[in-house]
Parts: sequence; C-alpha cells; structure tokens
Amino acid sequence: MITVGLTYDLRSDYLKEGYSEEETAEFDSEITISSVENTLTELGYKTQRIGNVKALIKALHVGTRWDLVFNIAEGMYGIGREAQVPALLDVYQIPYVFSDPLVLSLTLHKGLTKRVIRDCKIPTANFIIVEKQSDLANVNLSYPLFAKPVAEGTGKGIDSRSKVNSKDELENLCFELLERFKQPVLIEEYLPGREFTVGVVGTGDDARVIGAMEIIITERAKESTYSYHTKENWKGIVEYTMATGDIEKKCIEVALSAWRTLGCRDGGRVDLKMDANRVPNFIEVNPLAGINPEHSDLPMLAGKNGITYIQLIDLIMKSALKRIN
Repeated sequence: MITVGLTYDLRSDYLKEGYSEEETAEFDSEITISSVENTLTELGYKTQRIGNVKALIKALHVGTRWDLVFNIAEGMYGIGREAQVPALLDVYQIPYVFSDPLVLSLTLHKGLTKRVIRDCKIPTANFIIVEKQSDLANVNLSYPLFAKPVAEGTGKGIDSRSKVNSKDELENLCFELLERFKQPVLIEEYLPGREFTVGVVGTGDDARVIGAMEIIITERAKESTYSYHTKENWKGIVEYTMATGDIEKKCIEVALSAWRTLGCRDGGRVDLKMDANRVPNFIEVNPLAGINPEHSDLPMLAGKNGITYIQLIDLIMKSALKRIN
C-alpha cells in the first residue's frame, strides 16, 4: 500500500496565532483536509497528516518518510512560499503531487508569468510591473487599466477600485498597494469581456481540460470584480455556468497552451478573460488550485462536467504516480 503524506496550511491554526482573515485567505479549512484524506483512503492509499512546512521539517529531521506527498501547502512568507514544501521534498528525493519549485515560484509572480506567456505568443493583456512609485512614469498603456498585487491569490488586493480610469486613480491605488502588500503591482490593460476558469488535469502531452466554467458576477454583488470580498461571499451573487461550443474550444486551446508552456503538473486551473474581440486572454494560472469539495472552482467545474470529487482526486494522483512508476 502506498503511503501518502499530506502537507497543507490549516487556516484555523493561523487564525489562532493572531493572523487576520485576509492574511490566511489562501489557506485550507479542516473540511478540505478531511475531504482529501478520506478520498485518498477510499482510493486505497494509506494517509498521514504532516501539516505545514515547519511540521514537514521536523518530520524529515526525525527520519519520517512517505512514498508520495499530496502537497497543497501555500506557505506564508516570501515570493517563493508555495515552492518551500516541494523544494524540501526534492532535497530528500520524496516525490509529490502537483508542480515543482520552479513552476510554483514563477507562477506566484503574475508579472513574470505573463512575460513567459507573452513570449510564447499566448494571448494576454498588455502590462507593466511597478516595483516603486517612480516606475509609474513608465506606464504607457491604454485606459482603463486593472491593478493588483503581483503575488497574491484569492482576490487579495482586488476591489472596486482595481479598475482605474485615470492617472490620478492609478497613482493613488499603486501607492496604497505598494505600501500595504510590500510587493510590486501588476498593471494591465483592462479586458472587457467574459471571464472563465479552466480546469486541467495531467502533465505535458497528457494534460487535458476537464471543463471551462464562466464566472458571472451578478448585479447583486457589492463589487463588479472577482475580488477578495466577492470570492469570500460568492453565494447568491456569483453564477457559474459551463462554456460550450466555440467559446469552450477557444478557452481550452489557450488554457492548455499556457499549462504546458509553464510546465504545470497533475491538476489546477487557468484563468482567462476575453478581450474586445472575444479572444480569451491568459490572466493567471493556479497550479495549487483550491480543492474544497463544496466551493472551490476546480471541484465545482469538474462536478458540473460529470466528474465526481473522488474521480478528480484519482486523476490527479494517477498523473503524479506516472513520475515514480
């Protein structure tokens, strides 16, 4: 029987330590951990909870080992925080599920990721990375623009002010984001079209799309953007429908190109938004996508396409096991 260790950041643990709701927004609930654990057991694996990167260090130090680690740890500090667990596992030659340190470090930085995507001729909005206030003098993009922290997830740093229509609005927002998040700001030309998230399983040539889901923010929402507030309070204000026909085909093409170009593995999501010509543009990739069975986008779109939660986890595991069999 294969022993699978589970690495994760449990949100409640960090809240108890005094971290805020926003600081812990990307971390997982007990429901997620239990769901993954129970599903792996149902699939015939022996599981062992490890916890966060510090718990992993302690376990490795005393000689604990696993055949495979199911890693969904996001990390707390640094631009390479999502890469900390897989980097440690690489040192000890312990295989793991999902992407490697290079991919996780690159893709957390939305600006550097877009540079790779752009160089590979995959559609993405024109952009600039602002690292300090003086960089704003170099902005030569067409308004309206969209500004957000370069290395946050779950909509952190995004609200109704993120779409900016003037130089003054942009400067005020960038000053605030630079100070608040202590990281560069990504400024993009605003994409006015429909928004989609595309679920992918597999690696390289074996990667395939399991569904493209449109995200529709209704008039009931407080904000018209897919912000932190909107994501946290999505019920009743956001509608999710599956893409079909030509739109689905276009989304699949862009998403798979991005997934393979960036070297993502096993499972995750690619977020897209259409430009004025209805061409899906790459926004970002989520190689450590949320897998809460109740409200995370990846299980949600899988379910809408007839793929159960246990089938989704099985597809992810089979992809990872190909690297060690």
